[in-house]
Amino acid sequence: MISSKMMCTLLVGGALIASSPARAQVQTSKSESQGEATHQVKVERGEIVYVSGNNVIVKMEDGTIRHFNNVPDSATINVDGKQLNVHQLQPGMKVEKQTITTSTPRVVTTVKTVKGKVFHVTPPLSVILTLEDGTNQEFKIPKGQKFNVDGQMTDAFGLKKGMVISAQKVTEVPETVITQQIKRTGTAPPPPEPIQQDVPVLVVYAPSPAPAPVETAAAEPAPKKLPTTASNVPLVGLLGLVLLAGSLVALIAGRTVRPS
Repeated sequence: MISSKMMCTLLVGGALIASSPARAQVQTSKSESQGEATHQVKVERGEIVYVSGNNVIVKMEDGTIRHFNNVPDSATINVDGKQLNVHQLQPGMKVEKQTITTSTPRVVTTVKTVKGKVFHVTPPLSVILTLEDGTNQEFKIPKGQKFNVDGQMTDAFGLKKGMVISAQKVTEVPETVITQQIKRTGTAPPPPEPIQQDVPVLVVYAPSPAPAPVETAAAEPAPKKLPTTASNVPLVGLLGLVLLAGSLVALIAGRTVRPS
């Protein structure tokens, strides 16, 4: 939105007009007034899944896939303290983009001051002034504008040819200045573990627990050699008894059959 305000002040002096030629001077000045700035921070995170030339594919934190084509070489990302360009990126890198947007309202005020001699006036619409360099320039008169002529307020109909006036135009333009600051950071993927070759590997197996013994009657082992429990003496004695008994029987039988 642009708002403008015009204010014209006429300084008229009869002696000045009569004794000196008209002199004109156009001066322009600008000033700015700023309001309170507001900040908005947007953070986007993801993981690089593909890099080819200046093209990068990133899987975002929400699961979406984003394609970044023709990434300029000047765009860098801070990875572990090092500034890397697109050709140094690798799949597996975690990346983060932080965008800080600052909005600052301000009003730019432009003041133009014009001095000249009235060459022609068309009340209440416009007035033509003869400027310092001798050229004529037309200025529009705002509706309802009042002029101060020798301490008295008058409208455009009070302007006369030959009067030396000073007209001032004030233009106020409100605007919003938006700036952005982008920070790109990332972390490199962990390096793969090195493969060690020709290194003996110690494998330890824990022994399985032995089954619980089953309680059974233990059989006595058979002896390898029977123990000696008797000798030949009893056998000889028994044979003697048999022979003695036989002799007695024969003796008794002989006495029985002998004649009397």
